[in-house]
Amino acid sequence: MKHVARKRFGQHFLADAGIIDAIVAAIAPRSGEAMVEIGPGLAALTQPLVERLGHLTVIELDRDLAARLRQNQHLSVIESDVLKVDFSLVAQGLHATKIRVVGNLPYNISTPILFHLLEHVAHIEDQHFMLQKEVVDRMVAQPATAAYGRLSVMLQWRYAMASVLPVPPACFEPPPRVHSAVVRMVPHAQPAALDVDQLSELVQVAFSQRRKLLRHTLGRWLEAKAFAGVFELQRRAEEVPVAEYLALAGQVQQTGS
Repeated sequence: MKHVARKRFGQHFLADAGIIDAIVAAIAPRSGEAMVEIGPGLAALTQPLVERLGHLTVIELDRDLAARLRQNQHLSVIESDVLKVDFSLVAQGLHATKIRVVGNLPYNISTPILFHLLEHVAHIEDQHFMLQKEVVDRMVAQPATAAYGRLSVMLQWRYAMASVLPVPPACFEPPPRVHSAVVRMVPHAQPAALDVDQLSELVQVAFSQRRKLLRHTLGRWLEAKAFAGVFELQRRAEEVPVAEYLALAGQVQQTGS
């Protein structure tokens, strides 16, 4: 029986063979690797992946799709909301120090998924995701661009990222109303050791009023933290490179310790 895409799960199934081949080539799976796919859906990407890997773990919330996937003996199916999955335990269950994570993420919760995975980044080798192109543009954005913001800083702190493949709406069934892209995310080997909650708060305050100079937003926040260091506040949030935000977060952390 044909599966009907469910709007509440944000389902859009990849159906273009050429794009599927290109995504698999970008992921470059190798036999025996520990890999986890989020949202396998109708297995368009799952099948070519498992053929190369030998075994694949998949996370699927839709119980009907999960039941279908269980019929493949080369798949281990985790029927769950991905936001409730402990990827550290998944890696442990696969007897792997690190896992590779791939998927066509539900666009309605893609940002929460990215931040959830950030909590488990120590156990991740790399990530390849299909996302809304607008989100990918924000993830990889450079300073002094309209797309540069909190998501750019928070993810570029922990990952080297690149947009590797554009995917037009016609490649899906049903076609989404937005353009998509595939992003590659490779964790930095030696990221700055920071308190993620404090960095998140700092960046959120900085970008809370993009058009204002930072002295109106971040300046007051730093004052409340009794920050005695030097930071140029006569700029807008989008003009500050990631490295400067990280350095400031480190200084604020030392002030409070």
